[in-house]
Amino acid sequence: MELRDLRIVVTGGAQGMGAHFAMRLAEAGARVAVGDVNEAGLAELPGGIARRRLDVASEEDVAAFVAWAATEMGGLNGLVNNAGILRDGLLVRKDRETGLVTTLRRADWDAVIGVNLTGATLMVREVVAEMVRRSTRPGVVVNISSIARHGNRGQSNYVAAKAALAANTVTWAREFAPFGIRVGAVAPGMIETPMTRGMNQKARDALVAAVPAGRIGLPEDVWRAVRFVIECDYFDARCVDVDGGLAM
Repeated sequence: MELRDLRIVVTGGAQGMGAHFAMRLAEAGARVAVGDVNEAGLAELPGGIARRRLDVASEEDVAAFVAWAATEMGGLNGLVNNAGILRDGLLVRKDRETGLVTTLRRADWDAVIGVNLTGATLMVREVVAEMVRRSTRPGVVVNISSIARHGNRGQSNYVAAKAALAANTVTWAREFAPFGIRVGAVAPGMIETPMTRGMNQKARDALVAAVPAGRIGLPEDVWRAVRFVIECDYFDARCVDVDGGLAM
């Protein structure tokens, strides 16, 4: 697909990687609609990018947003499924000094699954349904997974969501192929974003030190993979890791 031919939705596009994707797409001539709960961030996006508040964990919000975006752009033929949150914590933890045992809060599990998996699934469902109703061909979905899908200490909720999203990339590619819609995934490693800047510095430094490439990744590194998935019409049902070798 040519970037200039896209009418594409980017979720979680008010900051970080999502904002970078939206701006790169718009620079390439695509028509872009961004959704995010961060209304201040939405207001700071460049002109020419449509934007509206979106809580992907809300089924009603997703349906209304997709209907609005399709009307705003005269149909849809793409989705970058980027919205995500972190609520890290060990499933079971024992304090070495006090002996107190604590567990991951159900609310933290539900929040991450609600945004990173349920929300992502709702977006795919509604965007693809819109494409199918309008007989739009070709179409493309890019799911933003994570190398955490291989397993990462203290991230049971995030790992579950990102692993499921990578697996469903294959499922959806099989289901949507008859409609001319491809589904691919990109799995970033440690990337410089507001989310990672909020990490504990000691944990962040340890992660960066473990990256064979010797540095933290940048949103531009991930954008290049997203662009490849969009542009390569023979790429389907697979996940591209962009992690500087961290998961090898």
